[in-house]
Amino acid sequence: MSGVRCIGRKLANLLCGVLAVCLLGGCGRLVYDMPYEPDSSVSSFNVVSRMDTRAAVPFAANLCVVTEDVEEEGLSLDLAEAAILCDVNRSQALYAKNAHEQLYPASLTKVMTALVALKYGSLDQTLTATASVNITESGAQLLRLKPGDTMTLDQALHILLIYSANDVAMMVAEGVGGSVENFVAMMNEEAKAIGATNTHFANPHGLTDEEHYTTAYDLYLIFNEAIKYETFLEIIHMNSYQTTYYDAQGKPKEVDKTTTNLFLRTDSQFKAPAGVTVIGGKTGTTQAAGHCLMLLARDVGGAPYIAVVLRAENGDNLYGEMIRLLEAIP
Repeated sequence: MSGVRCIGRKLANLLCGVLAVCLLGGCGRLVYDMPYEPDSSVSSFNVVSRMDTRAAVPFAANLCVVTEDVEEEGLSLDLAEAAILCDVNRSQALYAKNAHEQLYPASLTKVMTALVALKYGSLDQTLTATASVNITESGAQLLRLKPGDTMTLDQALHILLIYSANDVAMMVAEGVGGSVENFVAMMNEEAKAIGATNTHFANPHGLTDEEHYTTAYDLYLIFNEAIKYETFLEIIHMNSYQTTYYDAQGKPKEVDKTTTNLFLRTDSQFKAPAGVTVIGGKTGTTQAAGHCLMLLARDVGGAPYIAVVLRAENGDNLYGEMIRLLEAIP
């Protein structure tokens, strides 16, 4: 008799298991009712409770997900290699072209440089320039730092994002990371952490390197993370910056720089479409990368959007394509 009872208990357990699986999986068209009682071992209350406690939040739950080109009626950005427009609040891509194509980012790199610096550095820490700031590449945007020059990280981030000085990027990297190499490793780790898996950085400024590349989608991910920092938002919204830093002998050096983002300049011919406000962003230009631009914009209701345009042939094409992209904002 004990053997029969044992078999009976096993059968009952098996039936309970099948019943739970059917409840969760559907089992075709059959419907199984269960008592919604907290004290019952096979109640729907307990099944739902267990489901809740074991639920995992998807990594991309609050992110735009792009697996292929996303078309918008009447919009075709033929003068840029890649582009993306994302509704931040709704986590929805409104437009995407070659969003996962690996391209050179030029100075859009500096958004990641700023993100890592804000995350691991302190705005009031003092940075000191070393010989690494002696960048000789033709056409590189420079503040003309000299070894021994000092400024705070806060000053450096303003110059980095507003004026896009490449030598300042090297100063930030050494000051926050201990060395340029270690800081670049931190940039790559941060890229992986936020899902930018088609990205690899080789330097903190974006000057051309075969091992330095990203995608329009990854830049959206990086920018989306950076705008969580109030300091970053404040800086990219500024159209100019004035400050004073010091040389190795303690003598003051004046800085007065205007933004490279033409949407923020009063003397620019390029204006955002009606109903759209450009908050700020980052420009980037090299011969290899072409002309690139990444923006945070808001609609008439204040909802945020991230727009990225990569590899336009010239500045007119770049801003023209960005305006067309921004016109897709509802």
